[in-house]
Amino acid sequence: MFFVYILRSKADNGYYIGYASDLNKRIREHNSGKTKSLKHRLPLELLYSEEYESKRDAKAREVQLKSPPSSAN
Repeated sequence: MFFVYILRSKADNGYYIGYASDLNKRIREHNSGKTKSLKHRLPLELLYSEEYESKRDAKAREVQLKSPPSSAN
C-alpha cells in the first residue's frame, strides 16, 4: 500500500503534500527534522490521507494535489 498525505505546519499554518509506503514512519521522520525543507516548519500534523494500491497511482494523485486548479472557461 501507498499513501498520499497532507500535513499542516503548526509553526506557519502551511501545508505539505507527499506520498509514502509507510505513512506513520514518514510522519515521524518529518517531525524529527529529517526532512531539511520542513525542519523549520515543525511540528507537523496529519490533516488528510488516501490509500492506494500502487506507487504509480499515489504519485499521480500527489502531482494532482500539488497542481494548481485548471480554470474553466
